[in-house]
Amino acid sequence: MKKEKHMANEIPLCIPNIGNEEIRELKKVLKSHWLAHGPKNEEFEREFANYIGTKRAVTLNSCTSALFLAILAQDITEEIILPSFTFVASANAIVTAGAKPIFVDINPDDFCIDHKEIEKRITKNTQAIMVVHYAGQSCQMDKIINIAGKYNLKIIEDSAQAIGATYNNRKTGSWATGCFSFFPTKNITTGEGGMITTNDDTFADKVKAMASHGIPGTTLSRKDTKKPWEREAIYAGYNFRMSNILAAIGVEQLKKLDEMNKKRRENAFYLNNKLSGIDEIIVPLESQDCYHTYQMYVIRLKDSSLRDNLLFKLKSYGIGASVHYDPPVHLHPYYMKNFGSKVGDLAVTEEVCKSAITLPMFPQLKKQQLKKIVQTLGKSILEIRKEV
Repeated sequence: MKKEKHMANEIPLCIPNIGNEEIRELKKVLKSHWLAHGPKNEEFEREFANYIGTKRAVTLNSCTSALFLAILAQDITEEIILPSFTFVASANAIVTAGAKPIFVDINPDDFCIDHKEIEKRITKNTQAIMVVHYAGQSCQMDKIINIAGKYNLKIIEDSAQAIGATYNNRKTGSWATGCFSFFPTKNITTGEGGMITTNDDTFADKVKAMASHGIPGTTLSRKDTKKPWEREAIYAGYNFRMSNILAAIGVEQLKKLDEMNKKRRENAFYLNNKLSGIDEIIVPLESQDCYHTYQMYVIRLKDSSLRDNLLFKLKSYGIGASVHYDPPVHLHPYYMKNFGSKVGDLAVTEEVCKSAITLPMFPQLKKQQLKKIVQTLGKSILEIRKEV
């Protein structure tokens, strides 16, 4: 039996934008011999907090760790409301921190949590709302802030996909406790890495200690003290630290973020303009009062039965398309078994996840590549229709 041959991705889903600046700073850090948490972490934290508009930022080894510590350090032990249309890390952080996820539906237009659904699921055990800013676009934060205030709930912003995105000219991660990812697919990258943002100094210090074995301060901050070897844990902590090496990459990436986001938007506007002429496709919406940074470019198909075949077609033509996210988290085996969720619980989420396709999106996309994406989509849909 012959194996079906597919072309290698001529246009990958994403390429990190690493330049000579990052390589230069990496060499400096390597030659300095300070490879663990160090001076570049402090610089990255300071500059990131300034960029987001918060008092503090704490570097971590992942956004998952940020979400986990956002829950643990705020003593949240009961119910947290969140959307199911997200990467499983959002819910995993809740469970591993000892709390309970309560899944709610999303808006069909921007795929962010539906604020109208939040209030329906609030109980006496609800302690927090975890919003997920999807694909580079902020949730409607004013409405969510009002709900949280009404019921005295904490808010955690899963901003993994929305670095630089704004709502009412205010950046995601500045409304509440912000959690960011620097995975290679994100708008800036450190390879692996995360950040937590806050205006609460006490909370920031607690997170910093918990991320470093429960010990306040760092090796860098202790090096000039009288007894730098003295380290006392005040929490049963973890090792969630980001290295000085990765922080050096982050410092340089942050300098380029606004320009890279601008290019993402230009690419998205081109695709919106061209793809809106294809009847079967619904292009992504930039909601009112939002600045969308298009960490992902996600279209929907009016006929979801075309979705899988279209993905296979695009792959065969060298277009690195994918899906984010199918299945939604409430339909993952672990969550169905342990929390009783089932098919039909979240109608909009389940409909969207079956019809969504993520197309290539990164700043370095060239005009001829964008043209190929548009042409290939149109051609592939016609071919599938003929085959049917």
